[in-house]
Amino acid sequence: MPRPASTTSQPPAVLPATPDSSSWEQVATREVSKALLYFPPWLVGLLLFGLGFVFHVTLASDDPQVSAWTTAAIITCVLVLTAYTWKQSHARSLTGRAHTTLTTLAAGLWVCAATIDGPTSTVTGRAILIGGVAFALSFNIRTVIRVKNIDVNAAVADPLAFLFNRGAEKAGMPAVQARTIQATAHKVTGEVQMAEGRQIADDLQKKVPYIESGIGLPPGSITTAIDPDDASKAKVIISDARVMKHPIAWPGPSRVGVSIAEPLRPGLWQDLDDVEYIIIGHHLQFMGKTGSGKSIGGAWNFLAEIVTRRDVAVFAVDITKGEQTLGPLKAALHRLETSKDGARALISQMFEKIKPRTDLLAGKGLQKWVEGCGLTYWVLWLEEFPDIYDALTDKQQDQFLSLIKAIRSAGGTVVLSLQRSDWTQMPTIARGQLAKMCFGVDSPGDASFGLTEAQQDAGCRPELWDNKQPGMAYLDAPSIPEERIAMPLRTYAWGLTPTGQFDDEMANAQMRAHAAAFPAIHKKVDAMTAALSRLAAEALASPTPLPAINSPTADTNTDTDTDTDDDDEEVRNVAAEYLTSDDPDPQVSAGLDDEITDFPEGEPPLTFAPPAQTMTPEQRGAVLMQRLHELWDGGARDVGTGDFKTIWDTTDISRAWFQKQLKRLSAADVIGPYDDDRNRYTMPARPELP
Repeated sequence: MPRPASTTSQPPAVLPATPDSSSWEQVATREVSKALLYFPPWLVGLLLFGLGFVFHVTLASDDPQVSAWTTAAIITCVLVLTAYTWKQSHARSLTGRAHTTLTTLAAGLWVCAATIDGPTSTVTGRAILIGGVAFALSFNIRTVIRVKNIDVNAAVADPLAFLFNRGAEKAGMPAVQARTIQATAHKVTGEVQMAEGRQIADDLQKKVPYIESGIGLPPGSITTAIDPDDASKAKVIISDARVMKHPIAWPGPSRVGVSIAEPLRPGLWQDLDDVEYIIIGHHLQFMGKTGSGKSIGGAWNFLAEIVTRRDVAVFAVDITKGEQTLGPLKAALHRLETSKDGARALISQMFEKIKPRTDLLAGKGLQKWVEGCGLTYWVLWLEEFPDIYDALTDKQQDQFLSLIKAIRSAGGTVVLSLQRSDWTQMPTIARGQLAKMCFGVDSPGDASFGLTEAQQDAGCRPELWDNKQPGMAYLDAPSIPEERIAMPLRTYAWGLTPTGQFDDEMANAQMRAHAAAFPAIHKKVDAMTAALSRLAAEALASPTPLPAINSPTADTNTDTDTDTDDDDEEVRNVAAEYLTSDDPDPQVSAGLDDEITDFPEGEPPLTFAPPAQTMTPEQRGAVLMQRLHELWDGGARDVGTGDFKTIWDTTDISRAWFQKQLKRLSAADVIGPYDDDRNRYTMPARPELP
């Protein structure tokens, strides 16, 4: 539900016109200190004039012989001081050392001249006026350069202080002081000391957009958090928000075979650190508008990690989209329900097993599930939760609410995915039990249902993404550090081509292959979990090896040509196709050496596809050139065998044939050379046969 309106008026979210009096005092003090740096040369000039005047008046009545000895003594002192200045000068360059020494010599000689002739005579007066001003300005110039160098050195030594302090001053918080704790290639981490007794971390969080503006950073670059040990300090991270604008390919599972108690890695934070999230011991809400990435970005990445763990079983329900979202994962799930009756049965059966599980844990002296306790951890995944909840009877709705309160200690987590978690879509008692993962939403009002209070206070704005950056999200849950709950993350993308484009068929093929590599049937579970399971038919088949996919540059149509025999290559392609395609009858299995028997009399049990179109060598060459022209005219400037997939799927031309012909065309300069970095041939000009 929306938060009630505050009874106190909130300050407008604009930059204050003027700082408070204490800030004015600090600004004035700092500016006066800067001005004093330039004053000493002028003060020295006034002292020299006074010294020359005193010597001239004092010695004017002396005997000429005494005046001569006095002048000689002054010259001796000048020479000694000049030599001493040269020796003690700490200027870093010869020019600076000479400048200081010559200034001392010139000043001493002027005092001698003023002693004899007076400080205001034609020669001495103009010398002090012109030469003194020139020397004073020269020292002021050195001071300016030195101050600038100090600022640059400070920026190098402490980049956070250099950037943040200036941005904070422009945002109306001149008293804050930042210092760097750690700096890497992707982020700067530090702490901010605020004015004690007058500022807290909440004040800093409200000013973050203005500080970003003062520094010239992209919106969302700065995240802050409260320092739990000192209320006058805050933690701060500066990173580049723009790195998350492009999809990031799934790199594969992070911890295969370990316990579900170990962290999951569903994506990357904005500073490019791995998201490390422990899912056990609480429930999680996924929220975001259609197209924001809740399913392919959220569900797929979480479940792809979960099914690789040894001591967990996933029970999933989606009565709205059926198997569209979770179907590719079916082989790795212990149960997938897509009907209302199936959803009702699963909720009731799971509810009935909660007490036996808690009794078993209590008998072992445990208050909650722990790794190695003998029970398989349960993850109940509910896609489009409002439709599921509405399909339950009143009694089953009560059972579900009891289930969500009790299953945590019985060893289970419930994940609920929906578009808007208001009171019409989510029971209030359930929403209060949930951690929050919020994807792109339509408006700030919608965002309030998907974010925690802490995230809202920290200025999280998922409405800025809408559904234009699928997979972007905020996460506030146990095991997530305080300083990261307001930092955006991006879940991994499946089905990315080498050019960074999303391919839906490729994504489904990758997920099916991943699920087949971790079938539910091969996982050891406890008796209660086994009784609750309804394993998919494909999970009963022998697991197939996971193809070499899902690396940041991988693609099911990667065009890496090797010096292998074309026939062997074609055989491997055919085998890979069978490994990643659906089995027409999972119940029928045979070994490689088994005898192939004839079909029994009568109608054959299978429907065969028509034969592929046969082509002459001339027709094959024409099709190849026609496709190259289509690619060039469509804007492509490189080509690989994957660009001809529709042809080898519908004709008798093999992929190996295309690989061979592209090599020949490259050797004949019809297309460009092979680019090893991209695994594709370049096309510097429109391909034409000679």
